[in-house]
Amino acid sequence: MIPALLPVAASAVQAAAAAPAAAVSAATSGADFGAALAKAAGSAVQNLRAAETTATAAIEGKATIQQVVDGVMTAERTLQTTLAIRDKAVAAYQQVSQMQI
Repeated sequence: MIPALLPVAASAVQAAAAAPAAAVSAATSGADFGAALAKAAGSAVQNLRAAETTATAAIEGKATIQQVVDGVMTAERTLQTTLAIRDKAVAAYQQVSQMQI
């Protein structure tokens, strides 16, 4: 999952560096972040489905144990990364909700 996020993060940094700060509105930035988050979530789901497909293929005798282990390890890393991102988002939300207005 982290390798899948690196190109997205790099393109976001390049886009932010290329655009002048005054020209970037909050709505546009929100849409870009939402698109990046959606792309990362789609990649995570795709990794999990690929691992499931590999495991099914192994049951049918069409995949090796090494392929299954690689798929499962990739799925595990994806899940751990997704949970870490979720935990950070929840913690950030809790901090914002506790702020005094």
